[in-house]
Amino acid sequence: MKIKVREREGVTILDMSGDITIGKGDVTLRKEISELVHNEKKKVLLNLRKVDFIDSSGIGEIVRSFTTIQKNGGKLKLLHLESRVRDLFTITRLITIFETFENEKDAVDSFKD
Repeated sequence: MKIKVREREGVTILDMSGDITIGKGDVTLRKEISELVHNEKKKVLLNLRKVDFIDSSGIGEIVRSFTTIQKNGGKLKLLHLESRVRDLFTITRLITIFETFENEKDAVDSFKD
C-alpha cells in the first residue's frame, strides 16, 4: 500500500492506494498516523478511493488510527469508500462510528464545525 499525504484548508488528507492487509498496509498506516500525531495534526481524512481490499488487520488499524487521533484531541474521517470497502464497514457496523463522505469538499468543510 502507498500513502500520499497532502493538506487542504488545514485538513491532512491521506490518499491511500493498494490493499490494507496484515504486515503491509496496516504497518504503513500505523507509521503515518504516528507521525501525524507526533506533528500534532488534529484533522485527518483517509481517502480510500483507490483501496480495493481491507482485511481484518486493516480494519483493526483504521479503528486504532481513529482512536489514536481522537485521544490526541483530533478527528479522523473517511472519504470515498468503494462498494466492497463500504460493504465491509456496513457488515462490521463500523459505518455507524465513522463519518464518511463521497465528496472531498464536503469532508474538508465538515472539520470546520
